[in-house]
Amino acid sequence: MAAKKSAWARFPHDGKGFDYAGDKLRKAWPDLHAGDAEPFPDDKRAAALIKAAGKAAPKGLDAEGLAEALQEAWRAFHRGDFQRAYEAGVALGPVGASVACKALGIHATHLVDDEDDRLERFERVARLAEDAIAALPGEANSHYRHAFGLGRYSQGISIAKALKMGLAGKVRKALEKALELAPKHAEAHLAMAQYHAEIIGKVGAMVGGLTYGAKASAAEKHMATALKLIPAAPVAHNEHAAMLLLLHGEDGEDAAAAAYEKAGKLKPRDAMEALDAEFARAQLE
Repeated sequence: MAAKKSAWARFPHDGKGFDYAGDKLRKAWPDLHAGDAEPFPDDKRAAALIKAAGKAAPKGLDAEGLAEALQEAWRAFHRGDFQRAYEAGVALGPVGASVACKALGIHATHLVDDEDDRLERFERVARLAEDAIAALPGEANSHYRHAFGLGRYSQGISIAKALKMGLAGKVRKALEKALELAPKHAEAHLAMAQYHAEIIGKVGAMVGGLTYGAKASAAEKHMATALKLIPAAPVAHNEHAAMLLLLHGEDGEDAAAAAYEKAGKLKPRDAMEALDAEFARAQLE
């Protein structure tokens, strides 16, 4: 499962401003995780994860030890030490899959240039999340991370291959389950908006609607919900811009540029948001 150490490009900015040592993490958590609805991993949460995971729970760790390990993994993620966050999450098995998947996925999205390497990483995200679904089916992020991995993978392959593999249906099913478990999961709403928009963008509104149930109105509804939930997150405006371009093409360029401009001006609260804001600014160059 472990990636080659040399394959982990470093976070290209100073992460000191994203240091959530000690109780800073708990205080910042509601803002940092407004997007993925990840519960704060305190002792009570860790005990619940151990109970839910059963035999898949990490050996030799009580609730206090697991809580500390999860918090350290998330601190690494937020400051941009994605490799450490990934490896710490993987070491905890399915209960660490959420942080492992997010670290691997965000790193692959922004910091991996080689297309084959990127696709392999997204496949790995999906596999880790699949294991998490088996052990923790009641966790919204087990399903959301699965959809994220499959969705990002499908974006990097041909339309024909993605359709043959049935990825669209798998992504939608996973997102629907995530939203059933966590209706205010903003990133799942973003992903669902992209699901509808990408299918329409690839196969057209008629075929997309008849075959996959894709609707522009659904994309816009999920996007509006996400923007309301996380207006200060650059990723929300980046995904809004992408949706506008998929649904409206050249006619959506001005609105998309405005969305990217808004994303690029937001003050990042962690390494992921710094990369998202940097991406937005790059789209305007």
